[in-house]
Amino acid sequence: MGEAAAAPRRWRWKEPSVIPGFGLTFGFAVFYLSVIVLIPLAGLGWRSASLGWAEFWRLATDPRLIGALRTSFWTAGAAAAINAVFGVLLAWVLVRYRFPGRRIVDAAVDLPFALPTAVAGISLTALYSANGWFGAPLAGAGIELVYTLGGVILAMTFTSIPFVVRAIQPVLEDLDPALEQAAMTLGARPFAIFRRVVLPAILPAWLAGSTVAFARSLGEFGAVVFIAGNLPFKTEIAALLAFIRLEEYDYQGAAAIALVLLLFALILLVVSNLIQFRAARHLEAR
Repeated sequence: MGEAAAAPRRWRWKEPSVIPGFGLTFGFAVFYLSVIVLIPLAGLGWRSASLGWAEFWRLATDPRLIGALRTSFWTAGAAAAINAVFGVLLAWVLVRYRFPGRRIVDAAVDLPFALPTAVAGISLTALYSANGWFGAPLAGAGIELVYTLGGVILAMTFTSIPFVVRAIQPVLEDLDPALEQAAMTLGARPFAIFRRVVLPAILPAWLAGSTVAFARSLGEFGAVVFIAGNLPFKTEIAALLAFIRLEEYDYQGAAAIALVLLLFALILLVVSNLIQFRAARHLEAR
């Protein structure tokens, strides 16, 4: 009986289900994925392939594009690092504490998902401009965010914070507080408890959420375009440069930029999936 239970599960083409069988659902899923994702991406690849390798390399190594990519990666990395810290704190507060308005705060975490990014960019620009509610006191202290890299990081942080919180929150909910209490009774200090008990449990989800937040920030456009100022070699990001190339009717240049961003996005997606796979194996081994 034990050997039978331990035997690896094999593929079954017919599973009990309340929805139609495998053939119909699988075919519909592939068709939907092809129309929504694969065909547009294939069109982008075909458009870029028509450039030829030499022309694509010339466009991909354009100094302005290199500067935009450098700005995008630097600001996206800074936003992901900020969210990696404050996302853990926010998830911890929502899971471990009960306070008035907790449900409202929990729902507000998903606001960047529902709010159009252009609206977010306009709101952040209005709030943090020199005469805005938050911008005026900061300007008095000599801190400027609008039309600076700080504003770009602020916009990316706003749009990507839910990815970190929602990745860590379910792991914290499943983590038994008795483990922390046991460590406390053994004389462990709070930081040691977090480092030896909590951190190993949330680390895979934390890394996966931070990676996805970085990828989301890397492709951000709507929230950044209003607050960045779009200064070449200073606050111009790669997604905005692709849009500028389209406005200039330079479709080849836009396709080259889009393909470069797509390649980086695929790399980040593979990294994120590997992290989640390792996390699943870790949970199964426990």
